[in-house]
Amino acid sequence: MKKVLFLALSFPDVSKTTHLYTDLMHTFLEKGHEVLVIAPFGDDSLKKSKIVVESGMKILRVPTLNLFGGGKIEKGLSNILLPLQYKKALKRHNISLDFDLILMPTPPITLINVALWIKRKSKGKLYLILRDIFPQNAVDLKMMRNTSLIYKYFRKMEIRLYKNSDSIGCMSPANIDFVKKHNPYLDFNKLHLLINWEYVYRIEESFNSETLKEKHGLTNKVIAIFGGNIGLPQRLENIINLAEECQDIKDLVFFIIGTGTEKSKIEKMISQLNLRNIILKDSLPRKEYNKLLSIADIGLISLNQDFTIPNYPSKVNSYYCFKKPVLASVDVHTDFGRIQEKIGCGFWSPAGDTQALKENLLKLYKSKDLREKLGQKGHAYMITNLTPEKAYDTVCEHT
Repeated sequence: MKKVLFLALSFPDVSKTTHLYTDLMHTFLEKGHEVLVIAPFGDDSLKKSKIVVESGMKILRVPTLNLFGGGKIEKGLSNILLPLQYKKALKRHNISLDFDLILMPTPPITLINVALWIKRKSKGKLYLILRDIFPQNAVDLKMMRNTSLIYKYFRKMEIRLYKNSDSIGCMSPANIDFVKKHNPYLDFNKLHLLINWEYVYRIEESFNSETLKEKHGLTNKVIAIFGGNIGLPQRLENIINLAEECQDIKDLVFFIIGTGTEKSKIEKMISQLNLRNIILKDSLPRKEYNKLLSIADIGLISLNQDFTIPNYPSKVNSYYCFKKPVLASVDVHTDFGRIQEKIGCGFWSPAGDTQALKENLLKLYKSKDLREKLGQKGHAYMITNLTPEKAYDTVCEHT
């Protein structure tokens, strides 16, 4: 048994919702490890840090500044202060720093400061779950210039992060290649594949699908669904432009569920274009979202065309889980589309090419048999390769 510490940017109570990190850490817990998670409170109200047990998971909840809203300066300051707040909370609660394994995901890279402090104290191994290549992604999204002082500050922090991690789990082969190309100083033996994972969920309670469709205005519709963050990386304009091109298809609806920094902009765009084939909802509890996924027909992926880093959207696993074919609009630097082709689970086109995206959509819209065939292939791939147990085995193999 190992004593495991997970440094989280967010970590919900799984009785309310889940994400890939809750799935992984509960797998560590189920495998008999002693686990502690450090995470912010679930809201922005000022509190004192405290240790809680949520759904069997021991979590040190820490008050932080606004990590997800506000402007660039507020968000940047919040992330810079985060390691100091975590360190203070660990000291306040007299947490014994004798961990065998420290798990740190990106974002944010700023947690390297507290991670290295814990590593020196505990002699444990630091495993980096690389899910965000920062600060280059901020340069791609024009949030900073690669000549600016703030970029140079974060770039030094990124280099320090890679150098001091004992192992680095990357999302895809293109991610590994990117890290190698831009960090030639690095010991490449640290790098390996850690593909995104998710529990294979099933709808436990019975519900009337037709009643659910009626509730959301989806009766007799072919439903193309997007669920997740609505921010600059996702560039939902790709989907809005597609919906505009498909207004003449009366039984096709685009169902978008989520929140994020770009949501008000997307709402305004939908209104200005007077699009009647889009339904936009706030984020839902996992159980409710899963029910909607189960009645949908197509899973949508969208990435910003300006990315030079190879992103790999984790939300696709939810589509696999519920056997939905994938329709993707992604940048040309990611290998996501090529991997989808290899799996045989859907279609992709370069972000910004609305006509190519529409052609792929029509293939799925016109054939229920094709949708079911592609959905089954994604599901089979997930069961074989993308479970939290597989991710757990990969982490353990490299630590």
